[in-house]
Amino acid sequence: MSEQAEAPASARAGDRLSLSGALTTDRIGGLWDRVLRDGQGAQVVDLSGVSVLDTSGAALVLAAAGEARLEGAGQGVSAVLERARAALDGPRPPAPGKGLSLVPSLGAWGVARVAAGRNALGFAGEALVLSLAVLRHPRRLRLADVLRHLDEAGLRAFPLAILLGTLIGVILAFQSSVAMRQFGAEMYIPALVGVTLVRELGPLIAAIILSGRTGSAYAAELGTMTVNEEVDALKIMGVEPVAMLVLPRLVAAMLVMPVLSLVMNLFGLIGMTLVMYGLGFSTPMVANQLQNWLNLGALAGGLGKSVVFGLAIAMIGCRAGLSAGRGPRAVGDAATAAVVGGIVATVVLDGIFAILFYRLGW
Repeated sequence: MSEQAEAPASARAGDRLSLSGALTTDRIGGLWDRVLRDGQGAQVVDLSGVSVLDTSGAALVLAAAGEARLEGAGQGVSAVLERARAALDGPRPPAPGKGLSLVPSLGAWGVARVAAGRNALGFAGEALVLSLAVLRHPRRLRLADVLRHLDEAGLRAFPLAILLGTLIGVILAFQSSVAMRQFGAEMYIPALVGVTLVRELGPLIAAIILSGRTGSAYAAELGTMTVNEEVDALKIMGVEPVAMLVLPRLVAAMLVMPVLSLVMNLFGLIGMTLVMYGLGFSTPMVANQLQNWLNLGALAGGLGKSVVFGLAIAMIGCRAGLSAGRGPRAVGDAATAAVVGGIVATVVLDGIFAILFYRLGW
């Protein structure tokens, strides 16, 4: 059949509308308005000349015909028209509802937050109960998994901790020297930087490293297992996912965080010492200042905070992975929630510890 014969056409004679050619999506664009205009008031629509009809063409024919009678349609054209008519006569999708007003929206948000908090509390309680059970039966803890997570969260994070610790020490020393020089108190820079690192910045930056590297890794790994229904398979086999998947990660994070904090503190002090040497102060003077101002209580407080930070980051990462939804975005959303939640929890906990230490006079 030639292109000329296939070209769609519309003709109106009295109360009769004749359509011909190929009424397909790529051909009826320029004919649509004309056919609808010619079909107004027509009593009969002649389809004997229609050679090809697709869904778009059927929609045009039915819209132009209205209550008019259809004649001359071939078997294929009739089948397409019947399917199109059935689809148009079927139930329509419900109209989108109006959004909630301000007060109901706030209420729904509050209820969702309460439910999320309840779920998080339940997850923490389950982890605590299983931890106590492991203390009674240590063989239930998979040592191989703990060692693997110690390597991933600890040893592989040492280069980054060394780099950041050294840079933080250098930056703090330089910035402190600008202000201290005005009062001739540059000799107290080691005390300022040492106390800041050991009590605050060391554990805090180590926690951010753990959250960015390990918390997101926990969420991504467990989220992938959740999406692939591996966690559901463990439950069907009678294996508790929290005991098998979560506890080794919690133990590893709690053991790793104090070590990362010590690495941050050590190399931060080394970076500060290099700056002080460049400013003309000897290493024995720096060591004497650190010895006078740093004590075991400050170090113990920083390391104690780091253990709590590690526990919080690991729990948030594991819960984000185990509560991941289904779909291609589930793993990415879980990793994002783990990183954001871990950093926010670390800052909140650090503020609580700051108030506590202040009240205790540490």
